[in-house]
Amino acid sequence: MVIRHILVLTLIFILVSCSNKDAPLYEPLVKVDAYSVYKEGLDAFEKNDFFFASKKFDQAELNFNSVDLAAKSALMSSFSLYAVNFYDEALSNLERFILKYPADKNIMYAYYLICIIYFEQVSDEKKDLEPLLQLKDRISDFLKKYPDTEYAFDLKFKKDLIENQLAAKELYVANYYIKTQKWASAIKRLKNILDQYDKTVFIEEALFRLVEIYYHLGIKEEANKYASALGYNYNSSEWFEMSYKLLNKDYQIIKKNPKEKEKKFFNKILEIIK
Repeated sequence: MVIRHILVLTLIFILVSCSNKDAPLYEPLVKVDAYSVYKEGLDAFEKNDFFFASKKFDQAELNFNSVDLAAKSALMSSFSLYAVNFYDEALSNLERFILKYPADKNIMYAYYLICIIYFEQVSDEKKDLEPLLQLKDRISDFLKKYPDTEYAFDLKFKKDLIENQLAAKELYVANYYIKTQKWASAIKRLKNILDQYDKTVFIEEALFRLVEIYYHLGIKEEANKYASALGYNYNSSEWFEMSYKLLNKDYQIIKKNPKEKEKKFFNKILEIIK
């Protein structure tokens, strides 16, 4: 709901103004007062009657003499459809908007709204991955086009969430292959995490599982390689400690009493006082 509130405010800020000063660029196909129709759309939009609003904005787009105002109408229609969860129709409208008005000043917002629609359709990562992969591609494209914009910060955060979901799926499948002793398939999945999702929270476990598999297979050199990578980058991690214990059977954890240092200090003070 917060995202939608922000989107509404942004859209109103950049789109609501509808001035008669815009110079006509082409004659309308049907003689309809586009400004009146557009206002009807805005009134319906403000009353949350988004479906009716989208129809009015579509009508206004067809009848505005100004390309700028026609583009605004098209974008308002797309957002109205998004607001009532008509995702497919909104996406279709936005794709058409991008093709028809590539030079419009609000083109970035259209690309951003496409990303938001894909994001809101993402479901459980253990099921269909296709929406996640499509969303990742869409966000990556946006960040290449508009890297230093107000929308980029939000989409970078969403991309991190997506990559963690994808990594979680890879690890889930890898652990299944480990349990069923399908080592080659497990290794492939784990290396995919290292190659594509190395900034996620699952990288440490992926490294440990590779150590574990190669140790089990007797390939000590590979096991040591991944253990070294784990130690170099995450030496305070429990996964590194587990890998170290696996490769060093004589390893013992020396658990220090947190009050031991304090006790020694007071004993020393007592000796001085005596």
